[in-house]
Amino acid sequence: MAKLLHLQSKNLSLVFKIGRIPEIIHWGNKVATIDEDLFLATERPISQARLDVDVPLSVCPELGAGHFNSPGLEGHRQGADFAPVFQLESVIEGQGNVTFGLVDSVAGLQLDVNFILDFESDVLQQKLSIKNIGSQPYQLDKLTNTMPLPYHAKELMTFHGRWCQEFQTQRIGFEHGGFVQENRRGRTSHENFPGLFVGSQGFSEQSGQVWGFHLGWSGNHRLRADVRSDGRRFVQAGELLLSGEASLKPQDSYSSPTLYSTFSAEGLNGISARFHQFVREHIIRFPKLAQRPVHLNTWEGIYFDHNPDYIMQMATEAAKMGVERFIIDDGWFIGRDGERTALGDWYLDEKKYPNGLEPVIEHVNQQGMEFGLWVEPEMVSQESILYREHPEWVLGVNGYEQPSGRWQYVLDLQNPDCFAYLFNRLNDLLSQYKIGYLKWDMNRELVQPAHLDKAAVNGQTHALYCLLDALREQHPDVEIESCSSGGGRIDFEILKRTHRFWASDCNDALERQTIQRGMSYFFPPEVMGAHIGPAECHSTKRKHGINMRGVTALQGHMGVELDPVKESAEEKQAFAKYIELHKTHRDLIHSGRNFRLDAADERQFIYGVEDDQEMLVTICQLAMPSHALPAPLRISCVDPKASYSVRIVEMPNTSFQLMKHRPEWIGKTIRLSGDNLREIGLTLPILDPESALVLHITKNL
Repeated sequence: MAKLLHLQSKNLSLVFKIGRIPEIIHWGNKVATIDEDLFLATERPISQARLDVDVPLSVCPELGAGHFNSPGLEGHRQGADFAPVFQLESVIEGQGNVTFGLVDSVAGLQLDVNFILDFESDVLQQKLSIKNIGSQPYQLDKLTNTMPLPYHAKELMTFHGRWCQEFQTQRIGFEHGGFVQENRRGRTSHENFPGLFVGSQGFSEQSGQVWGFHLGWSGNHRLRADVRSDGRRFVQAGELLLSGEASLKPQDSYSSPTLYSTFSAEGLNGISARFHQFVREHIIRFPKLAQRPVHLNTWEGIYFDHNPDYIMQMATEAAKMGVERFIIDDGWFIGRDGERTALGDWYLDEKKYPNGLEPVIEHVNQQGMEFGLWVEPEMVSQESILYREHPEWVLGVNGYEQPSGRWQYVLDLQNPDCFAYLFNRLNDLLSQYKIGYLKWDMNRELVQPAHLDKAAVNGQTHALYCLLDALREQHPDVEIESCSSGGGRIDFEILKRTHRFWASDCNDALERQTIQRGMSYFFPPEVMGAHIGPAECHSTKRKHGINMRGVTALQGHMGVELDPVKESAEEKQAFAKYIELHKTHRDLIHSGRNFRLDAADERQFIYGVEDDQEMLVTICQLAMPSHALPAPLRISCVDPKASYSVRIVEMPNTSFQLMKHRPEWIGKTIRLSGDNLREIGLTLPILDPESALVLHITKNL
């Protein structure tokens, strides 16, 4: 069956060399035609002091065939069948997709490897399925997607973080050895986002060849990037299975999470553009076609102190500022007076709300706003009615004392009675009240994650998906936010069932600049919750002026996180100003092409969004400028033959300690050709540390 197979999208090509087992010989820029002699041209030599045969780096590298790095499949039958060698039996081609069917009759395993290359976005989906066709159980330890990389892929960009500091990046050389990231926290996690980039040396936002990878999975995962001793390199991404978690009885199957990947020859901007397009066209499904509404969330305003009359005052003031969706956060349900009690008891606290929730919702709606509610269905407090009645519903291993996290425990969603209880409570809430939005939180990791004393992160994750799917089927117009202590559960698979991410519990505008930049590589701004907080950030105690706070929230899904009743009239006017600025440009922000520019000053972020007629460009000075004068702003994505009007729509009130005279063009609308904007640039004012400027640039007709 020796041949070549070519999948093509608008801009990219995926070329397979098919022999005993398929291998990928090209994943990158589009190849117009495949030469007849390419099969011969890609034959490798065999080096001395090695195996006597060539070993392909296949779509599922095999230990039994002589692959001495990380195999794609690991498992056994009581120690036997640990090193399968597959034989290709079928190739099923479709429009832009192919499925390879492989069998090892000795080990009693059937492996299917599926690739789907989306034509418009250039994003590749890859997934594996293993079936036990033997007569005895098979213990599966690992099944992971593998993608080869060319020799000139010499640098990794990986993600790390923690609570309140998610989506941090680092660069690692990729010449020998490799990189491994393992997530064992039971959710996507703040620490280990399941994504990475590999590229040519020094790749940047605007230049260089880059391959981008994201694993769509909300549980444990393992990412790996290796350089073999022969120079060949590859990326692997798959679920990290705990011991005994995937035992396959005869005829049972297991399917891996989907690995999403794409390539760009124009740096990280090209990766983002392709992932964003794919998410918009294939992942996210908003129940309404209306614009993304501006939020007010009550958490940092009142915490657990709920007074219906006061909350209605908050709603009145929120509406005056331009808020369109009002969300009551934690503290509304029976017995919830602090973080140690009542999770699981999803009934309205009638002591706090003696007239019920209806008057509050009606008032919110009368102000022209949609009503939303916070829930944390996967959790239970020891001090709760639910725990006292059903301690056996806690996810854990019998006989051990499990440490709590945030003074709470995780419920076993695979327990059918527990699942039914949670569905019924949420369904009743959504049926009884006019709720348009659920802020779905998940505030801790999984410790001893067992169902019936067996490891169960995989089952817990799929049960969560089932719970969300069941609720959405009953209430298709309700939007759901994935909030997991902020950025603890952000990935493509959970996004298929939700509509917004709370990027971080940290509302510090300076920290948020880095967090939101990291998130922007994979996710478009309309799903990134970005709120203006009070002058003093609750999580860091750092203080920022309204300019830094407002601009940082501008190019996301905007909201505010505060008590508008207590804010001064001046501060409320400022909130209203930035909300109105967001609304003015919301259609562009939530549908345009996002980009980041390589700044000459490493202490500066420059980013924006554009379509064929206009763009917003933000220049954020994170710290003291590296030089006394800023570099001219050169914008690469303009049409060099067009004419543009340029004006400032947001400028900080400078201290004049760094700049005694502003450039004369500030405060005016100036006209520049695209050629001049791209090659010569626009001289910027000197910005104070932790301040930002926003330009609106429109193409002249």
